[in-house]
Amino acid sequence: MIEQRLSAQRGLGDHGWLHSRHTFSFANYRDPKQTGFSDLLVINDDQVAPARGFGAHPHSNMEIISYVLTGALEHKDSMGTGSVIVPGDVQLMSAGSGVTHSEFNHSSTDSVHFLQIWIVPSEKGTQPGYQQVSVAEADKRGKFSLIVSPTGEGKSLSVRQDMRIWAGLFNGSEQQTVALGEDRYAWIQVARGSITVNGIRFNAGDGARVRNETSLSFSEGDNAEVLLFDLRPVEVNHPTR
Repeated sequence: MIEQRLSAQRGLGDHGWLHSRHTFSFANYRDPKQTGFSDLLVINDDQVAPARGFGAHPHSNMEIISYVLTGALEHKDSMGTGSVIVPGDVQLMSAGSGVTHSEFNHSSTDSVHFLQIWIVPSEKGTQPGYQQVSVAEADKRGKFSLIVSPTGEGKSLSVRQDMRIWAGLFNGSEQQTVALGEDRYAWIQVARGSITVNGIRFNAGDGARVRNETSLSFSEGDNAEVLLFDLRPVEVNHPTR
């Protein structure tokens, strides 16, 4: 079963310098039917104005992933990490026992557009950590590339949970069918463009819960950038964040 969550159904946070669409309950947006899916707690689709951003603030016991679509995102944290990530880059901060960080638009002229993703970890109170990887467009063109996994296999970042994330780019005749593990859930998130999945059309910002499907066929992409999450088959009513 594929249960779509359309872009326009998402929560909205508009703060002038920040325009954010919330797939799941977050900040002032509250929907008891949308409190995450399996261990996936947050997908925020954020656009930040030039030279603005999120000041230093704390997190704990959360795996926080940033995936940049356009522009440049500057990161600093209490572990001494400082970096600028651009399209193709993925960052993962394991907040663990506690970390303070800030995320700013690195440019004084252009906005930055990125997805912020939160994963509930399997353990609490672990040592905080930071990872970053750059994934070439060729590695995602017409196929899915593994960007996050429990063991950090290949070039993927290591997450403290039994889940995986793939990223793919699809246009025109490019297509791929992905087999789903037995008794696993999945989440589809279309970051940009549009694409057909198992005969269902998805546009930018659309997502979907996937249960009891053996495979997903991605085709008819129109400059589509897609994230695919492999998740534990658990139903959890997470507290809103």
